[in-house]
Amino acid sequence: MSRAKRTKSFSARFSAEVLDLLDARSERLGESKARVAERLIEEGLRIEVFPGIVFRSGPTGRRAGIAGGPDVWEIARDLKGVVGEGSTDPIATVVAVTGLDRNVVELAASYYAVYPGDVDERIRTNELAAERLRAALSVPSAA
Repeated sequence: MSRAKRTKSFSARFSAEVLDLLDARSERLGESKARVAERLIEEGLRIEVFPGIVFRSGPTGRRAGIAGGPDVWEIARDLKGVVGEGSTDPIATVVAVTGLDRNVVELAASYYAVYPGDVDERIRTNELAAERLRAALSVPSAA
């Protein structure tokens, strides 16, 4: 969800309570009300299409996850890995290896099919962080 987008405006009326919550959230995050509202609406629409998907905040931004389970990018990474290994049923392979419920893996795969850019970006971000950590750990300390 971090890619640049074409914008259009629209007018809407919200209850005073919702606007108070939006003001408080915007102030807490240090983001504009418009940006917070857009993100929440977009995430809400995605959640409606993919029940069981949630969005989590973290040090590298928000990401899609499975309610009560792993992030979507983690399952997608595993699916891509077993496809690369020639698995004839990647979902069954990931289910067998991870112990996740098949419905969870299918939900992540369905979400990934619609939003591959977002998920692939998250996979890349994680891979880069892991590479930096490995490099940092391999450098002798200057004590």
